[in-house]
Amino acid sequence: MDKKRQDIAFFLAFCIEQYMNEKELSHEETMSLLTECGALDYLAEHFEILHTQSRQWIIEDIDEYIKERKEK
Repeated sequence: MDKKRQDIAFFLAFCIEQYMNEKELSHEETMSLLTECGALDYLAEHFEILHTQSRQWIIEDIDEYIKERKEK
């Protein structure tokens, strides 16, 4: 695995863990939610910008992304 793909994988793992803890969800609930709405793809696609943001900002961004997808 090249360096960038590894960085993205670590970033996604961080986001999943932080979101799960913040929302007090199980691993299964978190993965289901983030996968169904496409949030993991969004996070990976925008890694270059998002990985420079704070933990709280990322969680809020995920919430906003999920909300927008549910409204469609």
